[in-house]
Amino acid sequence: MRGNPFLTSGPAAASSMEDLSIEDGSWTKEEEPKKDKFIVESELLIPGKGDPITNGSIVVEGNKITKVGHSSSIATEYSHLPKYNVKVLMPGMWDCHVHFIAVQAVAWDAILQSQQKQALTGARCAPDLMRLLDAGFTSVREMAGCGIQLDEAVEEGSLVGPKIYSSNSIISPTGGHADLHPLPKPWFDDLCAHGSPFQTADGVPECLKIVRMQLRAGAKVIKICGSGGVGSELDNPVDQQFSSEEMEAMVQEAARAQRIIGAHCHGKAGIMAALHAGVKTIEHGSYLDDEAADLMIEKNAILVTTRLIVENGLKSNKDFFSSRGYAKLREIAAHQFNAMQTAIRKGVTCAIGTDSTGTLPPGNPLSKLVRQGLNAMELYYHVKAGMTPLQAIEAATANGPLTLGPQAPKAGQLKEGYDADFIGVDANPLEDIKILIGPDHVSHVWKQGICYKSPGKPISFI
Repeated sequence: MRGNPFLTSGPAAASSMEDLSIEDGSWTKEEEPKKDKFIVESELLIPGKGDPITNGSIVVEGNKITKVGHSSSIATEYSHLPKYNVKVLMPGMWDCHVHFIAVQAVAWDAILQSQQKQALTGARCAPDLMRLLDAGFTSVREMAGCGIQLDEAVEEGSLVGPKIYSSNSIISPTGGHADLHPLPKPWFDDLCAHGSPFQTADGVPECLKIVRMQLRAGAKVIKICGSGGVGSELDNPVDQQFSSEEMEAMVQEAARAQRIIGAHCHGKAGIMAALHAGVKTIEHGSYLDDEAADLMIEKNAILVTTRLIVENGLKSNKDFFSSRGYAKLREIAAHQFNAMQTAIRKGVTCAIGTDSTGTLPPGNPLSKLVRQGLNAMELYYHVKAGMTPLQAIEAATANGPLTLGPQAPKAGQLKEGYDADFIGVDANPLEDIKILIGPDHVSHVWKQGICYKSPGKPISFI
């Protein structure tokens, strides 16, 4: 029976590739295998940050990039190495706001079902991981969901997908965006006690405890609610939720563990309070204006606007949101696009995030619209709002790790000493950013120096 190539070449397997042999009746460890070393040549190299290089190449050794430059000089010095050729070479993309909860609708009952049927949720998420990697997303920041457990499966080689940096839960006050309002409070509390990614806390002591619980679970970033939300039932997206004192306490507690806070914020009051409290990423930012943009720049904060879910929601004709959620979505939609334009015009640092929650089953009429793998639509919306294609690619690559603060890996750029996470594309996204949408033009995918996709070798579990 043919083995799984990802179990013999994935990151977890690579760390355990210690061939053992019997000599004189005892086990002895043989010499460690040599790291793979190869060249990737391109007609155009987009480094993630900085100017593109015509006829650029990189040298990879193991899971790191060790050399970047013009193909002519690299080919001369490293002519003995194996070589790949791609049309366009760029870093693997980051989606900095996803959810691995596999809901069939943005509604409280669908979210509740995803928590009650965790095996089903995991099964639905597994192919979504593969779809993301197939589309060139080598890393994601998951802002509440099953990401910590799924990342374990990816790291050990049981699943194929991007590296996942998860917040574990989303945290709001009681009655806030993370509270499942129609559920009786004791039932919701029981759900929280059994590991739900939706958590509530009230007052500074509870806020400190809930942050510590996320750290205990292994969260790489902490997500809180600075304002009300859209998918929740009773709260208003404009209203501030956590108080300034509660936010400051959580920011300081996270900082002690070298984590940053990402704050779900639509309304301006929540945005401003979060920034003054020391929050480093604003998620959505729907009512951001010039004053808020200036404060973001002053505080060196990052905006993750998540336009894709808004566009998909508007196109769904109320079939993907509850009636209350759809009404709120329509209220914020124009404001959010104006906020994107303001942020881009003012020079706020932006990272790409979609707020995608999963892929609908094939029988659902929205399945071609609401799905993982089309995440690069977010780059298109950023270009539509005023970015150049090169700026949008920087937001989707080099800026991704910045959303993790001190936890950030050296990734997102084709740069010496950085992680060997990169993709080959068969057309030029600087001429048409839409070619990055979906897997069709992503010809190659490398993650940690391992080639998971190339012509004739599709992404696969088998």
